[in-house]
Amino acid sequence: MTTSAPVQLASVRLITDDIPRLVRFYEVLTGQTPQYLTEDFVELVTPSATVAVSGSARVAFITTNTPRGGGANNSAIIEFLVDDTNAVYERLAAHFGDDLDVVQPPTMMPWGNLSALVRDPDGSLVNLYTPVTPEAWQLQRNRTPAPPHADL
Repeated sequence: MTTSAPVQLASVRLITDDIPRLVRFYEVLTGQTPQYLTEDFVELVTPSATVAVSGSARVAFITTNTPRGGGANNSAIIEFLVDDTNAVYERLAAHFGDDLDVVQPPTMMPWGNLSALVRDPDGSLVNLYTPVTPEAWQLQRNRTPAPPHADL
C-alpha cells in the first residue's frame, strides 16, 4: 500500500452573475486584495483557503445542473474563523448598512463559539465565528489541519 498525500481544501468557488458585487463583499469580509486572474475569475487568498469567484460562463461546459449565479445557495454555509466576531460583523454592517442581510447577529452557541450568520449578496449563508470557551478552542484545534507536507 502506498502512502498518499493528505487531501486539503484549497478553495471554495462561488458562481455569480455580478462578479464585482460579490468580490467586494468577500474583500470587505476577509480583508484580502482580490486577484483577478481573468476578468471573470477572481481569487481572495486567505491563510487557510481561497475564496474564488467566477461568472457562469466559466462553468458552461457543465451541461447537467449547471452552476449559476443569482440564486440563494440553500445547501451549504461558508464558515470563517475570525479573531473577533463582533468586530468583523460591525465592519460588514458599517460598510453595507441596510444591504447586509443579517440572519443571526453575534450569538453565543452552545458549544462555545460566538457566531454571526449573514448572507452574501447572492444569498449564500456565511458564518463568522470565534471560539470563546476552552472547549470551543479544543474543538477548533481538533479540526484545524496540520500544515501541508513540504515534499508535495
